[in-house]
Amino acid sequence: MRRRTLLLLAVALAGGCYGFAGGGLPPHVKTVAVLPLENEAGSPELPRELQEALREGMQSRLGLRDATEERADAVVRGRVTRYEFDIPVAFSADPNQATSARRRLRVQVDIEIVDQVTGKVLWSRNGISAEGEYAERNEPTGRRQAIDRIVNDVIEGAQSQW
Repeated sequence: MRRRTLLLLAVALAGGCYGFAGGGLPPHVKTVAVLPLENEAGSPELPRELQEALREGMQSRLGLRDATEERADAVVRGRVTRYEFDIPVAFSADPNQATSARRRLRVQVDIEIVDQVTGKVLWSRNGISAEGEYAERNEPTGRRQAIDRIVNDVIEGAQSQW
């Protein structure tokens, strides 16, 4: 009984010291707007897919609610600066072998999170780069891998702002 009480007390105290909603963001940041990303790379799908993945990550991993730009406590904005795809990685020199060609793609973005209440940049990073590999003619799989890595970098960056 005593052990259980101590465990509950420790959890309650830890919860008071380390709030998980909003990660390392200021306590007043409870809503976020992920704005459409500028596209300097020419891929029409990538900015939209990255915007949606960032929105989902902010909600599920940082506990922020989605909001319009006018009502959000913080905004995420950025631009896709590079998108290279169809980079050969491996292929079979033997035409009788069933191994298909492997391709790689690279994505590079600039992202910032701005506190709309104070006007302060909470987190910013230029040149976030990620790669993804995919089987020949399956570029969306590689793009998803690169997007997931970028979202991880942004979420970890936001969480590290203690």
